[in-house]
Amino acid sequence: MAKADKAREELGWLKVVFAVSAAVDTSVLGWLAQKHNSADALSVVVAILVAAGLTAYVAWMNIVAYRRIRELEYL
Repeated sequence: MAKADKAREELGWLKVVFAVSAAVDTSVLGWLAQKHNSADALSVVVAILVAAGLTAYVAWMNIVAYRRIRELEYL
């Protein structure tokens, strides 16, 4: 497989992982916005930690995807 094809496949996979992670992050943030008053404190703390982790992961995935896009220019 040529380097360009391999990079395109990897970029396609990164798009899927990015979309799923962003959707889960949005769902956790939505749950947190609705339930922060009625949920127990442990659930809220765990949701905040999960949301923070997922947000950082989505940002990192974005950086990785843009790096791969820039690499495609040189292949």
